Amino acid sequence: MTDQPLHYCVEAGIARLTLNRPDSLNSFNGEMHAAMRAALKAVRQDKSVRVLLLTGNGRGFCAGQDLSDRNVAPGAEAPDLGESLEKRYNPMLRTLRDLPFPTVCAVNGVAAGAGANIALACDIVLAARSASFIQAFCKIGLIPDSGGTWSLPRLVGMARAKGLAMLGDKLGAEQAEQWGLIWRCVDDEALADEALSLARHLASQPTQGLAYIKRALHASDDNGFDEQLDLERDLQRLAGRTSDYREGVSAFMEKRKPEFKGE
Repeated sequence: MTDQPLHYCVEAGIARLTLNRPDSLNSFNGEMHAAMRAALKAVRQDKSVRVLLLTGNGRGFCAGQDLSDRNVAPGAEAPDLGESLEKRYNPMLRTLRDLPFPTVCAVNGVAAGAGANIALACDIVLAARSASFIQAFCKIGLIPDSGGTWSLPRLVGMARAKGLAMLGDKLGAEQAEQWGLIWRCVDDEALADEALSLARHLASQPTQGLAYIKRALHASDDNGFDEQLDLERDLQRLAGRTSDYREGVSAFMEKRKPEFKGE
């Protein structure tokens, strides 16, 4: 692992993005934000990418914002945290959520503050059994950001969302799985292999069809039933025109394994 704040590589359709400030639990500073912005731009532009795998280096996934990067000295002018969200976090979360292929997050340790909500913005979240999720904002007088106030009630319900946000308690990976916050909790030593295996599987699937699934599920938050039926009709029409659909049907009829190209 290099000394860069973020490690990025693409292999066999998998873009692997590793947060790499282990001494600060991979918390975000200006350099990390710039690296993430560049990496997500590269991911979006690389036509070979069919899945993104996000994880952290060291004993933590991400502790959110590096507070030493915006320390407020006594008597100093208060920072504009809204500007920080507008220019840094919000564009990152929008890009991550809207990528036209699956995103997998392997939470290898503590995910706190914005770090927890960045993980939850991914499509499928795996967590090591020793990992934990902490909405730490309330402990310093802030609100959950990076999409936290949107994702938490949708994933675990309003009562649990309020408890997590207002108390800032640590939620272990096993409990997070039971509550539906994440997809699966796995043994620590199995996390890397499980996440890579999942990414490889998704990279071999009909990428455009998976992108349409994401689009439909995201839209269901705001659509009424009739609107959702119309969207399903429109997206199914598009999906039916892909070469992967033709390959899937041909493979089924010929009783063989399909070879999807992501087209």
